[in-house]
Amino acid sequence: MHRTYFRTFTTTAAMVLVSFLLIGAAFGFASRQVFVSEARESMMTNSREISRMAVAYAAEGDLRSLELRMTLSTIGASTNQHIFIVNPSGYIITCSDSAVFCEHIGKRLDESVKAILPQSGTVASLGTLGGFYASEHYTVISALTDDGALLGHLFVSKDTVTALSIWETILPLFFFISLIVLCLALIFSYASSKYFAKPLRDMADAARRFGRGELNVRVEPTDSTDEIGELTEAFNSMADSLEQSETKRREFIANVSHELKTPMTTISGFADGILDGTIPPESEKKYLQIISSETKRLARLVRSMLELSRLQAKDRATLLKNSFDISEQLRLTLITFADKIDQKHLEVVFNVPEEAIKVLGDVDAITQVIYNLLDNAIKFSRENSPLTISLWKDSKKAYVSIRNCGSTIPEAEIPLLFDRFHKSDRSRSQDRDGVGLGLYIVKTILNNHGEDIAVTSRQGVTDFVFTLALKP
Repeated sequence: MHRTYFRTFTTTAAMVLVSFLLIGAAFGFASRQVFVSEARESMMTNSREISRMAVAYAAEGDLRSLELRMTLSTIGASTNQHIFIVNPSGYIITCSDSAVFCEHIGKRLDESVKAILPQSGTVASLGTLGGFYASEHYTVISALTDDGALLGHLFVSKDTVTALSIWETILPLFFFISLIVLCLALIFSYASSKYFAKPLRDMADAARRFGRGELNVRVEPTDSTDEIGELTEAFNSMADSLEQSETKRREFIANVSHELKTPMTTISGFADGILDGTIPPESEKKYLQIISSETKRLARLVRSMLELSRLQAKDRATLLKNSFDISEQLRLTLITFADKIDQKHLEVVFNVPEEAIKVLGDVDAITQVIYNLLDNAIKFSRENSPLTISLWKDSKKAYVSIRNCGSTIPEAEIPLLFDRFHKSDRSRSQDRDGVGLGLYIVKTILNNHGEDIAVTSRQGVTDFVFTLALKP
């Protein structure tokens, strides 16, 4: 779990760090380009304005006038730009330096610079102008023309260091703020990784304790509705199901042990009594019949257990691939109980349509459901009472009802009817041969088919109604 937490934190931290580096590099490059662009745009604007002014001065007099020089000096000082004008021969004739005796005036530009001088329009340059400047400058060179005649060239320059001074001031501040934000992001990443890893650690601990047999362990639910919250909920749901399954398994083993122990004790006791002479010879047949009855009950119990295992192993999709006529199965199953019905003189009311009603399901399994319910109904019916079998349908379902008249099942006992090995007090006097699995098998089969069964018992009339899906 620590590896997961550490991996989550390092991955997040690495992503944040790389993101900040990329953003910082992009910001540095983009902002530098912006400042350079603004510096050039400023020089271009000044160059256009000064060019018009210089041409006007040239038309009225000389480009060497003191007034023009003072204007250039004012503009240069306010914009932190160096401005000068050269004649067509490449000699500097005026400059924005404020010194009375400017060292630049009278200087001749290097031949390499003269090669790039435009005959018209404007060009931009980056460099030292052939050694004129000691450091690199951004320079805008404009041709001064009047009616096509070349009067000279205007140079507007700015030191690259000066042009980028604001950028060089902002950039460290940006990285300092970015560093603070990065630290905060890493702290948040550390805290969030630890927070999100906590439910996983709790689940791992709960799983280990669960494996040691502590089935009541649960993970503390979270308020979040994300995947972690869903995983926590699923884990607790799984734990509840496993605990219930384990509880049912233990109850099942206890019930099986009890159900096996009773007949085996009876068989063993009577067999030993016959062998050691405790039971007199004239009573041996009676006790052998009891041994035979208990042996048969054991066999029925084993068969029922095997039937349960077979039913629980069947897949619902496989079961619902088949279809059959439920009307015909009700008729055939009822015929098998003819002798038992006659013994109790029951009046059979058979409310089943003549036409075939096709339903989806395993015919053998559903026949077992009908058999168990009819057997149960006949067993607990009063003599000379009605036994009613009904079948009807709606647009999607078929409904089978098996109703008998006998004792009323208490309301509190109805939910327990389908439990394994459940026997009511009234049934223990009437059903000593039963093993308490008939209705549980019924419920298991119908659950496997995705169907329901309901029970009502009022004033001695008990009605079992189950559903089946109609064939489309």
